[in-house]
Amino acid sequence: MITQKRPRTIQIFLPTGDPAGIRIAEQTTSIIRLIEVPRSDIAEFVKMPEAKQVGLYFLISGDSKDELYIGQSGDVGSRLMQHYKDEKKEWERALVLVSLTNNLTQTHVLYLESLSIEKAKHCQRYELLNGNGGQKPHTPIPLKADCDEIHEIGSLLLATLGYPIFEPLAEQSSTKPEQVFICNRADVDARGIYTNEGMVVLKGSSAPMTTTRKTDQRFYDKRDRLLAKGVIVEQNGRFVFQRDYLFPSPSGASMFLLLATANGWVNWKTEQGVTLHDYQGRTLESASEQVHSVT
Repeated sequence: MITQKRPRTIQIFLPTGDPAGIRIAEQTTSIIRLIEVPRSDIAEFVKMPEAKQVGLYFLISGDSKDELYIGQSGDVGSRLMQHYKDEKKEWERALVLVSLTNNLTQTHVLYLESLSIEKAKHCQRYELLNGNGGQKPHTPIPLKADCDEIHEIGSLLLATLGYPIFEPLAEQSSTKPEQVFICNRADVDARGIYTNEGMVVLKGSSAPMTTTRKTDQRFYDKRDRLLAKGVIVEQNGRFVFQRDYLFPSPSGASMFLLLATANGWVNWKTEQGVTLHDYQGRTLESASEQVHSVT
C-alpha cells in the first residue's frame, strides 16, 4: 500500500538544549511522541515521566548506524536500562515511541513490535538484529486501526529525526514511474534510481570483483563489508546485489561498482544515453519554464 504524502508540521524539542542530546519529536496534531536518547544520556531519560510508560523502542547500532533492534515494554525506561547494562548490546541511540496521554496498552505495543519488525524486514534499510518476528496478539479491528495510524506517525517521526526505518528506498507511484539509470562502464551491469537520499542500486546489478584501473584498498574494504552482510554475493568472478541498496551519492554508487574513483553524474545514464547530470538539468529547465509560464 502506498502512503499518500502530504504536508505535515513536526516540532522537535531539545530538553537539554543540546542538538546531539535527547530530542523529542511530535506531530502537532497527534498524541504520539518519539524520544531519541543517546546511550550516554540514558540516566536523564529514566528520570522523565515517559520512561515509566508502555512503549515501543528501537535500538540503533553499528559503525554505519545500520543495525537495528526493535522491542517493547510495559516500563520502557527499565527495559532500556537492562539493555544498557548488557555488555553484549552495543547500541548507541534509542528511539522510544510513547503516547502523550499514556493510553498505549501491552496489546498495542506487541502488535506494533510485530508490525515494525515485518516492515523493517521488507524495507531492508537496516540489518535487523531481532531473533524472531515478535508476538502478534489477537487485535480487535478498532485497535488494529489505531495501531496502523500510530505506526504511520511513528514512521514519519523516525524519518524526521534521521532514521528512515520504514521508508521505501525508491518511491512507488501509480502515476509517475521512477526513472531508471544505467551504469555499464568497465563491464559493470547496473541499474539504479536517483532519490532525495542518493542513488539506489537495484537488486540484480553486478560488477567484476576486481579492477585493472588505479584503485585504493578502501574500495575493496567496502566491497568486503557488503559481502559479509549479504548485500552482495560473489558469482563467477562478479559481485551481484541481492537487494536494492542505497548509496549516499551517485558517485559513491559508481565508485563502488567500478572499485575506483568515478563521477557518478556522468557514469549513470538513461537508456537513451542521457547522463544523470543532463537529465537533472532538463528537469530543472522544465520546472523553470512552468514557473515563468504561470507568472
